Amino acid sequence: MKVMMAISYDGSLFHGFQRQNKVKNVQSSLEDALTKFYKESILVKGAGRTDAGVHAKYQVVHFETNKDIKGLKRYLNNNLKDIKVKKIKKVSDDFHARHSVKNKTYLYKIDLSGEKDSRYYGIVKNNIDLKKMQEASLLFLGTHDFRNFVAGERLDYTSTILNIHIYKIGSTIYLKFKGIGFYRYMVRNLVGALIEVGKGKIDKSVIKDMLNSFEKEKRLPTASPNGLYLIKINY
Repeated sequence: MKVMMAISYDGSLFHGFQRQNKVKNVQSSLEDALTKFYKESILVKGAGRTDAGVHAKYQVVHFETNKDIKGLKRYLNNNLKDIKVKKIKKVSDDFHARHSVKNKTYLYKIDLSGEKDSRYYGIVKNNIDLKKMQEASLLFLGTHDFRNFVAGERLDYTSTILNIHIYKIGSTIYLKFKGIGFYRYMVRNLVGALIEVGKGKIDKSVIKDMLNSFEKEKRLPTASPNGLYLIKINY
């Protein structure tokens, strides 16, 4: 039997989602709690590996067991100090937390005041031209090879961004990205590029060149992980 769980967590309290030795991570915390509840070894697979400092309002994992899920949600929420279990349900055998994903939505928060908690915001002290950021963001929409906006080596860098919404409330700028797939550091690199445009340090034509030309590798600043939130996953 496969079981799906929707969870949330404060990324500042973990060294990322992925299982690692000697550091606190989301995957091991879940597996340890599940193993104690079921009194058998339980392995968890997630929809994505959020990096250290990245938060999740809605992350999804699955695991397998032949035992009942009755009482599990209450047990986990009573025993997991820094993870909140929002939903638990049985799913079909062909469900996979990562492979079954249709699209994900991430939100990035930028504080312009310098007064908010830097664990939960990217801090930018410069003036930012919101309109320039919005115009430049249109270049990312659709299907592209994002190799100049991804960390690490891959066989395929192609992905599709369905929507980007950039808006400002008070002294906070919000950037919301909805896409079919996001690779390592991809959202943070997109945000970093848009911040450079907003500061007036680069023109949006630089982004266009980075999406279309791969002969010369180009890199722009990567935004802090602290302002990034995984907020929705559709299956």
